[in-house]
Amino acid sequence: MTITPGGGFPHLGAFEARLAGALGRPHLATWAALGALVLLAWAYLALAATAVGLGGTFGALGPGMATFDRLIGDFAHQDRLFAAISGNAWLSALIAVCAVSPADWSIADLVLHASMWLAMGVAMMLPTAAPMIRTYAEIADTAAGQGRRVVSPLVLAAGYLTIWSAFAVAATGLEWAIGLAGLVEAPMAALPGWLAVAVMAGAGAYQFTAIKTACLVRCARPFPVLFANWTEDPAGVFRLGIRQGIHCLGCCWALMLVMFAVGMMNIVWIAGLAVVMTAEKVVATRWFSGLVGVVLLGWAAAAALALATA
Repeated sequence: MTITPGGGFPHLGAFEARLAGALGRPHLATWAALGALVLLAWAYLALAATAVGLGGTFGALGPGMATFDRLIGDFAHQDRLFAAISGNAWLSALIAVCAVSPADWSIADLVLHASMWLAMGVAMMLPTAAPMIRTYAEIADTAAGQGRRVVSPLVLAAGYLTIWSAFAVAATGLEWAIGLAGLVEAPMAALPGWLAVAVMAGAGAYQFTAIKTACLVRCARPFPVLFANWTEDPAGVFRLGIRQGIHCLGCCWALMLVMFAVGMMNIVWIAGLAVVMTAEKVVATRWFSGLVGVVLLGWAAAAALALATA
């Protein structure tokens, strides 16, 4: 990225410019800020899952989580750990909220559940936006080298995350409706039996649809969209981030809904799906998406067989 004769970085915000000037690498400022946001989201999810698990059992959070029950059971200072968690006002409130029936949710309960879905969106989806942010930064380098004003990539990322914030609100509403309908045994628990099979099978089938492929291409290869809609207006860049966020939502919404089938605070599946969705956009081939679809359909078929023969 080009440095101006005065030593500044006109295409970056004040904070980024100071950080970039200190480090000597302007791109690093943006990546550091986004990386910190992802780490913060993961820390939030880890604390939330720990609080909920210690309030009951980790195994109740979904498949793969029972391992943490064994780990905590072998932990020599389990009582001290639980006391530390219980002694924290926010974590204690989280344990209490996650035990409240959706029929009794207050506004505060809704906000807290939405914040967990938002953290999930940031932790899982922001890393998948790496191709978009990298491409934008590369175009910005060229524009800055020509002396043009360039808007910070963080504005683009903010627009992108606006879509996933809306998804967090919608997912919270769906979680609330599922709870009100009595479809789950406890708040944040996985959908039972055939409902979980249907969600998993639906996500697997969606991997083979034309709209999935079209959205994946726009997410994995964003250069045509970014270049054709390039603007020096911050509001325009924000709208461009929203546009790319919509493409990403079209690509990944079904995989995100898998969390209802495996448990909404299942850290194992959150991490696994995050890796899959990031790899999907890096590899950007039909065979990889198809492989993910086959795995999900196979999982659904195995679960259906188990239910049918039970």
